[in-house]
Amino acid sequence: MASEKPHLNLAVIGHIDHGKSTTVGRMMFETGAVPAHIIEGYRKEAESKGKATFEFAWVMDNLKEERERGITIDIAHKRFDTPKFYFTVVDCPGHRDFVKNMITGASQADAAILVVAAPDGVMEQTKEHVFLARTLGITQIIIAINKMDAVKFDEKRFNEVKKDLSDLIKMVGYKPDETLFIPISALGGQNIKVISPEMPWYKGLPLITALDTFKSPDKPTDKPLRLPIQDVYSISGIGTVPVGRVETGIMKKGMKVTFMPANKDGEIKSIEMHHEEIPQAVPGDNVGFNVRGIGKGDIRRGDVCGPADAPPTVADEFTAQIVVLQHPSALTVGYTPVFHCHTTQTACTFVELKKKLDPRSGQTKEENPTFLKTGDAAIVVVKPTKPMVIETVKELPQLGRFAVRDMGSTIAAGMCIAIQAKQMR
Repeated sequence: MASEKPHLNLAVIGHIDHGKSTTVGRMMFETGAVPAHIIEGYRKEAESKGKATFEFAWVMDNLKEERERGITIDIAHKRFDTPKFYFTVVDCPGHRDFVKNMITGASQADAAILVVAAPDGVMEQTKEHVFLARTLGITQIIIAINKMDAVKFDEKRFNEVKKDLSDLIKMVGYKPDETLFIPISALGGQNIKVISPEMPWYKGLPLITALDTFKSPDKPTDKPLRLPIQDVYSISGIGTVPVGRVETGIMKKGMKVTFMPANKDGEIKSIEMHHEEIPQAVPGDNVGFNVRGIGKGDIRRGDVCGPADAPPTVADEFTAQIVVLQHPSALTVGYTPVFHCHTTQTACTFVELKKKLDPRSGQTKEENPTFLKTGDAAIVVVKPTKPMVIETVKELPQLGRFAVRDMGSTIAAGMCIAIQAKQMR
């Protein structure tokens, strides 16, 4: 059984058109997760639509609409194996309007591959994705400098891009000297599975081998169960089947559970992963589970499942530490953008700006500032406009991080440090 291998959720991030989907498609092909005849079929279809070279990308973009538009919209979950791990790829969209999906994807990832095209180098979204990956708690990252074929496999260009990226990732706290930078061509397959003779100057590992340098994340099985709902299905003959990823704790058959903020109780009848029934699910597992006593209309995406005796915390208001990534003017009390936390998207109002911090040292710079602007780090108090589950980053970091979005872009990112809980019972 493959389940004996440790499981890692892998986010593939980076600017649009830098080749994320093609990289993922190529890795899945090279590890045998996608048979050659399927790729061949995609290649013919791609050529007939005038989109030659898109065949690997289409492995991930199996939504019809994405094929026509040639971009990645939803987050496709795909599985492939390396000698050490089995990976679920969370392919994160790079297109501007899809950053909110990218946030949901990245917040579930244990590790990331940042794909940067050699001809373009660092772009605006490369920066945004690196920043978000870090704030959302992804500590392990590999950088794939793609489209090396487009710069004639030039070592000098690789080193220029590597230097810019080293400066960028250092700013957010990744260590360049501990990070692997790999020159690849996803389309031609160079340096994906084996080292390519076209880049004799590169002395490192190919991408797939490099993935096994990641460390297994600690599985917080000793904490109470928390499973944020991604979708709810109604399956005839079975009943209501919520789907999501176990973040903490263990889900077992027969367990009594509570969904918050829906405030609904049920009992777990069965748990399924990769179309196989399993007796229990642990952190990192993406599962569907059938619940007795819950109707399809009772719960929705953004609700969180937890044990009946330790239900998820619903915040009346919460204190958070945030970093303002970009705001056209100033952020003041009364501002109500949308907070993306685990799978929920809830509008929250800033009710108090407590203090401005020095982003580098964390020391207080100013008490009760009147506004915050781009680049500021601060402690703030926030009130959700409707009930929402959030946990403190100290207790359950998986449910304590969030991104703040407004007007189609990410305004801020942060973490919850204290909660004034709402009494739900």
